[in-house]
Amino acid sequence: MLVRDAHDPDGRPAVEVCMLRRNLASEFVAGAYVFPGGSVDPADRGAAADELCRGLSDAEASEILGIESGGLAFWVAALRECFEEAGVLLAQPRDVGRGTAVLDTTDPAERSRFEAHRLEINEGRTGLLDVCRAEGLVLAADTVHYVSHWITPELAPKRYDTRFFVTAAPPGQIAHHDEGETIATIWVRPQEALDRFGAGEIELLPPTIDNLEKLAFHSSTERVMDWARQVTEVPTILPIVLIEDGQLLVLRPGDDGYEQALEDRMASSDPISPELTRAAREAWGPKAGQA
Repeated sequence: MLVRDAHDPDGRPAVEVCMLRRNLASEFVAGAYVFPGGSVDPADRGAAADELCRGLSDAEASEILGIESGGLAFWVAALRECFEEAGVLLAQPRDVGRGTAVLDTTDPAERSRFEAHRLEINEGRTGLLDVCRAEGLVLAADTVHYVSHWITPELAPKRYDTRFFVTAAPPGQIAHHDEGETIATIWVRPQEALDRFGAGEIELLPPTIDNLEKLAFHSSTERVMDWARQVTEVPTILPIVLIEDGQLLVLRPGDDGYEQALEDRMASSDPISPELTRAAREAWGPKAGQA
């Protein structure tokens, strides 16, 4: 989640978040508005990636995520996808100390050079770490904070284990969709995005809604980052799929009955009934339950 300072219609301080619209031909959630993101790639892991991250070690990142090792790869993947999908590169000159301003591409020649790098990465002709080495940059991993963890519910046609991060958008760069996986870019106040979703104007996914609700509490980028730095416990959110009166029901944390449904699911040795699988396939298609 890239955030920047803005104002609401009454002129009061507010924040905006960058959102991208997924290609209408996408197999998964076509047309939905999402944050930049994607999968962890093999190249995001290892000594080369560790060397090019500033202010965060793999051990520190892994502890934050609650895993044994390999945690820094999630930060590298988030930064890479942000550049690939939104054209924003959170990096700093390698030969200067921490606290240096993030890369500025307001100069047309500089912007053109990094747009060429982005195209080469998206076409598979180079990698983000190669670009960093060539440009004398390190990834500003310590400016990016982990704030949310969602797992797609059981029986969904596609399942994702997704971690969400937030950072301040660098003022010297322009976010723009990649014209491939994403087809539009908007900067929008979180509450405005939620209102537009409620009015049926845009499509949002449940994790996106949840994260927008968290951002909506804050009136400045500084406050967002202060909040994010204080997030030390990130619960894993796993929606529970039930069948009720023959209809598929998805419960999320905070919904009535969620805690009991989760307890029942964890205590059951056979949580997925044939009836539930059939209902999921009727609602979500024949691939439901096969992810």
